[in-house]
Amino acid sequence: MVKRLYGVAQESEDEAEQHGAVVLPTFGASPLRQVLRRLLAAFVVLWVTVLLVYIDREGYRDAADDGMSFLDCVYYTTVTLSTTGYGDITPASDSARLVNALVITPLRVLFLIILIGTTLEALTDRTRQQWRLNRWRSALRDHTVVVGYGTKGRSAIQTLLSTGLVRDQVVVIDTHPQVVKAANGEGFAGVEGDATRSQVLVRAQVQRAKQIVIAPQRDDTSVLVTLTARQLNPRIKIVAAVREEENAPLLRQSGADQVITSASAAGRLLGLAMLSPNASSVIEDLIQQGSGLDLKERPVTKAEAGRSPRECDDLVVSVVRGHRILPFDDPEAASLQLTDRLVVIHRASRPLPDGDERRGEYR
Repeated sequence: MVKRLYGVAQESEDEAEQHGAVVLPTFGASPLRQVLRRLLAAFVVLWVTVLLVYIDREGYRDAADDGMSFLDCVYYTTVTLSTTGYGDITPASDSARLVNALVITPLRVLFLIILIGTTLEALTDRTRQQWRLNRWRSALRDHTVVVGYGTKGRSAIQTLLSTGLVRDQVVVIDTHPQVVKAANGEGFAGVEGDATRSQVLVRAQVQRAKQIVIAPQRDDTSVLVTLTARQLNPRIKIVAAVREEENAPLLRQSGADQVITSASAAGRLLGLAMLSPNASSVIEDLIQQGSGLDLKERPVTKAEAGRSPRECDDLVVSVVRGHRILPFDDPEAASLQLTDRLVVIHRASRPLPDGDERRGEYR
């Protein structure tokens, strides 16, 4: 691990700049579709002009003096709309000149705007993206950073969204560009790069984030990300996942507030499913948000203060008092206080106490 940290520190600034590119979600049409739309609009303008010239072909004079055929009308339209103007075909009658002045000239301007607009859009795309990025950075506060958009990371985000978190307040970090692109498709801002690098976390605005979920594929990566995130933001809430239980104490020492051991938790659930299938089904229902029974943490209401946990409308599992977690039957938790928080089980379809549907406030 020390060798890896040393290697990261020795990288040049140019190499560091190649990592951590911020990719914001886009909800418009793809570039290819935009180009096709512009080409279609240009062809419509072209053929409308050809039709106008062909209808009034008697009012045009050809230098060859052999009349105006349909091909001549197409030829005149193309050189006119492109502002080439060879002068071999000219409007001679008053009606032809009037149509040129009032109709064909605006069509010529529209045709040029369509073609030049495509080029200008390509040239200004970088400036527009930079402007969006600066606006995004200035507006981002108290957001959630998710490191690793794999199964664990996606499940964590879905759980947070079910409690009221908005997509604009989620930033995903992953090393794979296609994964970041998938996150963009879901409406999340993404950062391509290795989250063990401080530059990558800074681009995700970790220093102003409220919480970070660390769910990479490797335990050593979790430790490095935790150390870096805690250094950048001492107040941030860090929840990290590890595969092996023996690495959990190291993560806590690195600054993680909560450590979830995925391998052992899955193993215990498998064992419970063998011994007690019904109990396993209940636990799985509690884990899944938005259906059946939900496990929530919420503050004590004024009506519940001074009462026993057994007298609450919800099924109280634990009482959080300060930094201690008390079982519901602990003598110290016999009388609830307004400063306490409750870990409760309630039906997902039922609103939380006081009719407050802003469930994101109950963390």
